[in-house]
Amino acid sequence: MRAIKRVIFRLWILIILSILSIIFLIISVSHNPFNLFGEMPSLEDLEKPESELSSELYSYDNVLLGKYFRYNRSPITFNELSNELITTLLVTEDIRFYEHSGIDFKGLVRASYGVSKYIITIGNSELEGGGSTITQQLAKNLFKIRREKKGKLSDVPFMGLVISKIKEWIVSIKLEEFYTKKEILAMYLNTAEYGSNSYGIKVAAKTYFDKLPSELNFNESSIIVGLLNKPTKYNPYFNPENALEKRAEIFYNLFKYDVIKRDKYDSLRVSGLNLKYKVENQNVGQATYFRTVVRNYLINWANDNGYDLFSDGLKIYTTIDSRMQEIAENAVSNQMRKLQKIFDKHWNGKNPWIDEKGFEIKDFLKNTIKRTRYYKTLLKKNDNDTTKVFDLLNKKKNMKVFSWNGEKDTVFSIMDSLKYYKNFLQAGFVSIEPKSGYIKAWVGGINHKYFKYDHVKQGRRQPGSTFKPIVYAAAIDNGYSPCYPVVDAPVVFELPGQDPPYWRPDNHNSKWTGEKMTLRMAMAKSVNSITAFITKKLSPKTIIDYARKLGIKSKLDPVPAVCLGAGGDVSLFDLVGAYSTFINKGIWTEPFFISRIEDKYGNLIQEFIPTKQEALSEETAFLMLHMLKGSKEEEGGTARGLNPELTLDNDVGAKTGTTQNASDGWFVGVTHNLVSGAWVGGDDRSIHFRDWVLGQGARTAMPIWQDYMLKVYNNNDLQIRKGRFDKPTKQINVQVDCSVYNDGNKKDSTEVIFEEIKASDIF
Repeated sequence: MRAIKRVIFRLWILIILSILSIIFLIISVSHNPFNLFGEMPSLEDLEKPESELSSELYSYDNVLLGKYFRYNRSPITFNELSNELITTLLVTEDIRFYEHSGIDFKGLVRASYGVSKYIITIGNSELEGGGSTITQQLAKNLFKIRREKKGKLSDVPFMGLVISKIKEWIVSIKLEEFYTKKEILAMYLNTAEYGSNSYGIKVAAKTYFDKLPSELNFNESSIIVGLLNKPTKYNPYFNPENALEKRAEIFYNLFKYDVIKRDKYDSLRVSGLNLKYKVENQNVGQATYFRTVVRNYLINWANDNGYDLFSDGLKIYTTIDSRMQEIAENAVSNQMRKLQKIFDKHWNGKNPWIDEKGFEIKDFLKNTIKRTRYYKTLLKKNDNDTTKVFDLLNKKKNMKVFSWNGEKDTVFSIMDSLKYYKNFLQAGFVSIEPKSGYIKAWVGGINHKYFKYDHVKQGRRQPGSTFKPIVYAAAIDNGYSPCYPVVDAPVVFELPGQDPPYWRPDNHNSKWTGEKMTLRMAMAKSVNSITAFITKKLSPKTIIDYARKLGIKSKLDPVPAVCLGAGGDVSLFDLVGAYSTFINKGIWTEPFFISRIEDKYGNLIQEFIPTKQEALSEETAFLMLHMLKGSKEEEGGTARGLNPELTLDNDVGAKTGTTQNASDGWFVGVTHNLVSGAWVGGDDRSIHFRDWVLGQGARTAMPIWQDYMLKVYNNNDLQIRKGRFDKPTKQINVQVDCSVYNDGNKKDSTEVIFEEIKASDIF
């Protein structure tokens, strides 16, 4: 009897010591003496737990355009979760969730066998789960207890596991104090990883089923809940057999806990996965080029303002209208698909990279690949052995390539793919609401996945005749009128010390008519000689000064050729912004694309206001609109081919542009409420039509603008109406009816012009 009492006494001592040891260990872990156990989350951490959230980019009409993230996660509330999802989660992960306060002691007993086995085998067996509550899993997700804030004992076998578990218990109890059960469930689903670059239930539902979490049924919920612990093993897209097995296990839990009846259980077991799998990335969705350009701007903004674009869950509201963006993308796609067929037929299998004399450029592909980062990296890895590098570049492999009929599988080498892609024509398009400066649509290229280069803001090319309105704006602002008559005759600029010592621009057909025409007609017909005459009168430097006033930021050389758009490269972004000044009564308004930024709680961080500056007089701006209308109204105007529906009860100003050898085709169109522009050309200037007529802006770029505008007007939801240009507040005292010339007592303008042209100037 005494022996039994001694055993019982010793057992009680052991139990009491064990309890005291556990209490001591819990207290020690909480206080972390000598950093033995690692830090615990602070009170502030528990009140506002941090998890990386995707920053979201929204359109003007509140459509999600895209996200910026390291871990693709968007938070939602409990009310946005379906009942089926919540029930499926509870029967799978924590059936007594509403009964415990963070720690499920019954679950711990169930898990004890697994722990014992782990100890006995000294860690050589897999540690069985089952003891962690949803709250504990949330603690682990939020604070990365097992990976971060480690102490000196954290890496000791088994001891580290015990420390982590105790930390999870402590944090779980505190989480239960701070948050309701519903908040904990939502937070858990928001912070979990689901595979395929999806973090959080909202992204997971979108990725696997293209649904909102509120729409998930038992089948979809079971697949997603199955991903919680092993997102790779149970991925339904990559490992469907494993996913079906896990789903069957979850269906049985629903049946076991009497959530579903037998007939429903039998029906669900034989149902398909019914996936609508699509991983979010920057190459899909609307405004892909725009999102990439804005990303670079936002990174700098976030750094300057103390935010992390990729984890702080910012809400960025842009000026893009998703409906107009869709119309613009379709307009570019429709035109470029047709134009590419014409281009391919035109070249008929021959290489389209040619020099100024029309001959194919030797070693074009070889020299092009040498300029790429890929080539330079490959060269470095292979000890500058160019022979070996080109052997690798010419090695065939399976790949997907872009085509206008969708992606296609082929067997190409890197050099093959370079040659293939260099045969494609590219495009850029942007549309601006001029009075506000809001950019409403932005299409930077034909396919962002395969062609990353943005042709709206990043790309700069010679603007050709679309630069001429800047020349004429300078002229009108300096006293010339739209009706000022000039003779279409050669104009020569002397260039002392150069070879040859002069420059004489040709008209596009290399002919001069000798006819007298007004400035309005000259700009409408894009007559080079008359633009050159005006430039010689004002000086190239004056033209550049006006270009700067109108927002052209790129480098321009003060050379005579600047009058024809050959003095430097210009972005479509800047060019369309310059034309917007004419609508804004001479006030240049910088085009901008972000209206406001909010933090993850919806607090306004910054509201953006466009930069404005006076560039032209109100009178000059109005006269330039009158000049631009000439492209459609004047006989021989370059925009005469526009659909008459566009100018019915509607003022339209326009200018086409085509650079030498038709390397670049441009078109900018102006209405009272939209200014939009298009560019079309090859990635390299040497890639173009051999025939200037085929490559001119009126044929390549103008159809994009026309398609866009017709569909914008026909979309009743947009409520973008036709209308007239605003009249200036002051009376215009300049002749605008050019049917007659009225110079008063002045000598006839034609005589003045001929006096200024020396016989030796005409070649």
